[in-house]
Amino acid sequence: MAAQHKNQVRIIGGEYKRRLVHFPDGDGLRPTPDRVRETLFNWLGQDLTGQRCLDLFAGSGALGFEAASRNAKQVVMVEKSKPVYAALADNRKTLGMSNVEIVWADALTWLAGKTLDFDVVFLDPPYASDLLPKVLATLAATLPADAVIYAECAQWPDLAGWEIRRELKAGAVHCALLQRAA
Repeated sequence: MAAQHKNQVRIIGGEYKRRLVHFPDGDGLRPTPDRVRETLFNWLGQDLTGQRCLDLFAGSGALGFEAASRNAKQVVMVEKSKPVYAALADNRKTLGMSNVEIVWADALTWLAGKTLDFDVVFLDPPYASDLLPKVLATLAATLPADAVIYAECAQWPDLAGWEIRRELKAGAVHCALLQRAA
């Protein structure tokens, strides 16, 4: 397999398979590796037709663009870094993805006071932050009961209110599909 160039990631499935997504350098910006994305989309099902997805810490856009490539009805990507947001917008335009909306905002500020209607939420906040437990607490009150969350972190915080449905450890990364606890 060809080596990945710095600051680009390849979409691995769906309509835009093999297309490249480019992103700038960013503090803590680390795209989800191909192997992990492949496992994630095996868990979710390869085809996301009709699904509404939220990529809350979009970064490179690897997860959101992958979902859009797999026929998600809607993908909302939220990114607070202006250069990273601009790169996401450029990639959406280059790929011609009309099902992707890109929002320049802080994730917690954007979530505040919203009732969310998403089927799948991708959470890959900066590992050195305390954002994951804060966002999980907010989402517990605002997402539909049957929504699933894909989360990536270096170490699991308290998952009060959530249960792990599927889990993977890849190197120093912990990944899981979470669903609201019964």
